[in-house]
Amino acid sequence: MEKSLLSLAESKALRGIAILGIMLHNYCHFLGFAVKENEYTFTQAKPEMLLDRLMHADGNLFVHVLSFFGHYGVPVFLFISGFGLVMKYERKTEERVSALPFTAYHYLKLLRLMLLGYVAFAVVSYLHPHGYHGYTFGRVIAQLLMYINILPAPDHIIKPGPYWFFGLMLQLYVVYRLLIYRRRPVNVVILIAACWLAQAVFTPTADPGGEILNRIRYNFIGGILPFGAGVLYARYGRSLHQWAYALTAVVSAVVVFAGSFSFQAWLWVPLFIVTGAVATVKLIPAKALAPCVWFGAISSALFVVHPITREIIIPMSYRGHVYTGLVVYVIASILLAWLFKLAFRYIPKPRLRR
Repeated sequence: MEKSLLSLAESKALRGIAILGIMLHNYCHFLGFAVKENEYTFTQAKPEMLLDRLMHADGNLFVHVLSFFGHYGVPVFLFISGFGLVMKYERKTEERVSALPFTAYHYLKLLRLMLLGYVAFAVVSYLHPHGYHGYTFGRVIAQLLMYINILPAPDHIIKPGPYWFFGLMLQLYVVYRLLIYRRRPVNVVILIAACWLAQAVFTPTADPGGEILNRIRYNFIGGILPFGAGVLYARYGRSLHQWAYALTAVVSAVVVFAGSFSFQAWLWVPLFIVTGAVATVKLIPAKALAPCVWFGAISSALFVVHPITREIIIPMSYRGHVYTGLVVYVIASILLAWLFKLAFRYIPKPRLRR
């Protein structure tokens, strides 16, 4: 049953698809002409602008689509994380793990992954004439302890920006262990409903509602939907026929696109991102899936290094060489990711003490 739900190769492929989306999004949306995404807040004009670019397609269409949709790689990662936690701690062992050791173990895993990239990005920013120079003592400590997400204006103080994911994951680990781990499925459903309601009550484009929505979506409230879906899929999911996966992929794509035009529907788009991604992976033959599996194997290192290479290479695209810069960025990120993977070998791995 576990293999039929999501094999190791399929899980890596999903990670590969997710990291490619995140990497390319985090490059493309910095280009001034690109259509910007609705990630933490919702602005009606953004999907309307994307529709206009689709109706009047030009050579930058690839950039527009990646800028607008690429950030949805994050829900895919959250889905896989929820799925993986159930498989590791609920299916493969009967021994219970205490809350404090569990949290400490996963915090140290995240810190081991983040620290090298965080230092490298700070050095690159310091040397860059237009880099971020706002590394105050308090912000550095908040990032290292991964509570920076809960501070005011997280979108302005988390640098590199993608590292907000580390604080989000630590929160979700705590939520999983305290409220979900070996508990009834209704706990997950209640959490999803409560977190949806916490977002749905705010007017996304008006202050203070827009600012509050922005802040809470930097935290577990904004990520519990795909994470909880991964938990429920691991516990109760079933394998489907190929025609059912094909139908799921098509319906999910339609809902994701159409749902991007309405605030309330947009809150549920991450769920259809993961259903579409899982269905797509199930439909693609194993040989064709191999490149995604390969990217998935280095996805953690790619996530850590891509803000560094973006900082260095994106001026190339600013000067008009858009796709040349994009290709160089991807190649440089892959090379640096392999170097980081070698460096990680010399950083001790934490051990779970039950």
